[in-house]
Amino acid sequence: MSGVVHRLDLHQRANGQDAAYAGMLERAYALLPKLRERAAKTEEMRRLPPETEQDLHKAGLFRILQPKRVGGFELDYVALVDFADVVSLADASVGWNLANLASHHWMLGMFDKRAQDLIWDDDVDALIASSFVFPAGRARKVAGGYTLSGRWPFSSGVDSSTWNMLAGIVSSDDEADGVEYRVFLLKKDDYSIIDTWTSTGLKGTGSNDVEAKDVFVPDHMTLAVKDVAGGPSPGSVVNPGPLYALPVFGLFPYVLSGTALGNAQACLDDYVDIARHRASTYNRAKLGDLQTTQIKIAEASAKIDAARMIMRRTCIDAMADVRRGYIPPIPEKTRYRRDGAFSVNLCTEAVSLLFSASGARGLYTTGALQRQFRDAHAVNAHIAFSFDAAGTNYGRVALDLPSENLTL
Repeated sequence: MSGVVHRLDLHQRANGQDAAYAGMLERAYALLPKLRERAAKTEEMRRLPPETEQDLHKAGLFRILQPKRVGGFELDYVALVDFADVVSLADASVGWNLANLASHHWMLGMFDKRAQDLIWDDDVDALIASSFVFPAGRARKVAGGYTLSGRWPFSSGVDSSTWNMLAGIVSSDDEADGVEYRVFLLKKDDYSIIDTWTSTGLKGTGSNDVEAKDVFVPDHMTLAVKDVAGGPSPGSVVNPGPLYALPVFGLFPYVLSGTALGNAQACLDDYVDIARHRASTYNRAKLGDLQTTQIKIAEASAKIDAARMIMRRTCIDAMADVRRGYIPPIPEKTRYRRDGAFSVNLCTEAVSLLFSASGARGLYTTGALQRQFRDAHAVNAHIAFSFDAAGTNYGRVALDLPSENLTL
């Protein structure tokens, strides 16, 4: 685990929040043995075990981006990458849900103060799920708010959450005024959970469907996408820190990209450990002495290290920009999305390389390797990590064509 120590030192140097940041990371590292032991149980349950959720709560990890005014840690945005990276060394499903649910404390900090107070005055630890599939929801403007209906897929951690951020498209009766993308906060009583999450990877994330029918949502419990495109948000009135002025959907890939990173690093660490000690079944040659083994370690580690540098540098630069009052234009946001997809693809390539190099060992359903392979490809399946989508939009904008991503 020497690589882990190096990464912790890197975090300390890079963030300008040394003591608090390092202390929180130590809490995350301390959980890894328990999380590894529970990995099979997590997959069997298809959601995080209650004891895992409690461990994450006790360590304060869900609150890494929550505003300080309500007792959160308000760390820099790169924390989403770093903490998912660490936790996913043990189990990608846990890393995925940690980053996902922690990011919703960050997003709630951009809503109207009344929405923040309604949730956090009742429970500062309240978990909020989400589904940002905008076409899945249809909303109409009515007096004092909106009515919302839809069925949304992939709402990770929904069974543990008391609230949900659901995306929808608002249109007028004749659509003469066009459409608007908006996020709606619904309490658990206002939607039903549909048990659909039987998956090949990220099995423990509990990413079920949710459905709502003609639910009234007050104005202050909604947030327009255009209001979180960079610069002060509605929540900046009470949360003036730069964290709550970042472009939410421009940086969206980095909410979850750290999961791919930690999962790939764990796969590499395991492969290196086995190669140090294992001999070939057929000729008893030590695997570590084989040049092919050495080359594969070099290639996989280069991909993972490059991915980490891309992810972290994007987040750190975005925080530096917002601190100086710079709002990134569309071309820069398309680069964020391009690099987010590209870096996760590098992690997937590294895991696939190591899985192939592991031979028959990867065929067994026991052990971590097969789970790491499945989880890598499940992460990569998220639309945020489709290089076809992100690359096409980047290329369009580079050629002076309009962006096709309406959330930017």
